[in-house]
Amino acid sequence: LLGIYCVVIVGSSLLGGWLPSLVRLTHTRMETLISFVGGLMLGIGVFHLLPHAVAEMGSIDRAVWWMMAGVITLFFLLRTFHFHQHGTVELEEEEGHTHDHDHDCDHHHAHAPVHSHTHAHSHHLSWVGIAFGLALHTLIDGLALGASIVAEQHHEVFLSLFGLGTFLAIALHKPLDAVSITSLMAASGWSAGWRNAVNIGFSLMCPLGALLFFLGVQQFSENQHIIIGCALAFSAGVFLCISLGDLLPEMEFHSHNRFRLSFVLLLGIALAYGIGFLEPEHAHEHGGHSHGPEATETEHGHSHSH
Repeated sequence: LLGIYCVVIVGSSLLGGWLPSLVRLTHTRMETLISFVGGLMLGIGVFHLLPHAVAEMGSIDRAVWWMMAGVITLFFLLRTFHFHQHGTVELEEEEGHTHDHDHDCDHHHAHAPVHSHTHAHSHHLSWVGIAFGLALHTLIDGLALGASIVAEQHHEVFLSLFGLGTFLAIALHKPLDAVSITSLMAASGWSAGWRNAVNIGFSLMCPLGALLFFLGVQQFSENQHIIIGCALAFSAGVFLCISLGDLLPEMEFHSHNRFRLSFVLLLGIALAYGIGFLEPEHAHEHGGHSHGPEATETEHGHSHSH
C-alpha cells in the first residue's frame, strides 16, 4: 500500500511541475485549488492525525506537545526559506494577463515571492531556496505518510484505509509545490532539461521520507507505538501550519472570490471528515485498548513530572 501511495505521489508531483507547459494556470484556478487543498490538509490534521496520535501514545498532553513542535518546526522552515507561497504562476499571469485581475488584486504584489522589478539573479536565488525548503518539507510529508501506514499495520483489520486521508492531502498538495519550483526556474532561464531533472528529484523526496521512517521505526520495536504517535502528532502540526499558511492570506488578499474560496475550503474539510467513515469503526479505540497499561503509565508519569 505504501508503494502504491508513493508511486501516485511521485506522479502527481511530476505532473505539477509540468503543468505550466501543459495548461494555462489562471490566478482563479490556482486560488481555488489552494483553498480546497488547504481545507483538506486542515481536516486531515485535526480529524485524523492528531486523534490517531493520541490513540497511539495514550496521552493527550504528549500529543499536543509534539503537534506544537510540528507547527514551530515548519514555521521556522517557512521563515528561513520562504518556500510555501505558490505565487510564481501568478507572476507569469501578471506578465501576460494583467487585465484579468488587476482590478481586484490590488495587494497581490505584497505576498508574491518575486516582484516585478526582480532580476534573473534574484530568481535564481529564489528557486534554490524554495527548492531546498520544499525538499525538507516534503521529507516531513513522507514521514507523515510512513507513520500513517505503519500505524495502520497495528490494527488487525483487512484493507484498513487509515492512510488514505494523509495520502490524498499529500498527493493533491505536491503539484502546487512543484509548480512553484519549475515556474521560478523557467523565469530564471533554466532549460527544460534542468527543470525536469529538479522536478524528478523533488518528486522522490516524499517516498524517501516515508522509507526512512519505515526503516527507522523498525529499529525500535519495543517503543513503536510511542514513536508512531509522536510522528503522527508532529505531522498534524505540520499539516496545520501548511494549511493555515495557505488559507490565511486568502482572507487578506482575495476578497473578490470570497464565496467560491470559502465553499471549496469547506468542501476540503468535509472530504477530510468523510474519509473517517472509510476507516474501521474501532481504529481509534484499538490503539488505546491495545496498550492501555502503557497509556496509564504514560499519564501517571506525566502527572508526576509536574
